[in-house]
Amino acid sequence: MHATLVKLTVDPEHAPAAAEALVSDILPRLRSASGFVAGYWLEPNDGDGFSILLFESEEQAREASPPADGWEAPGITITDVEFRRVAATA
Repeated sequence: MHATLVKLTVDPEHAPAAAEALVSDILPRLRSASGFVAGYWLEPNDGDGFSILLFESEEQAREASPPADGWEAPGITITDVEFRRVAATA
């Protein structure tokens, strides 16, 4: 299994619209992506957000993760994306 770690910033003025885009646009695309296992979006802290997405393979993670189409949301700027093999789960 592989994880995509997504760091982003959230403009507080656009947070409600960004949350709506996540629920109505981004989540459905990810749920239907090949190899998608799970996704976690952490509450922003001082405008800094973080997401963890899990996929069956690194190739699937890279295909579905930013900057892939469908990741646009008002007031959201993706600042970093990393791919890592999941070493263990509990």
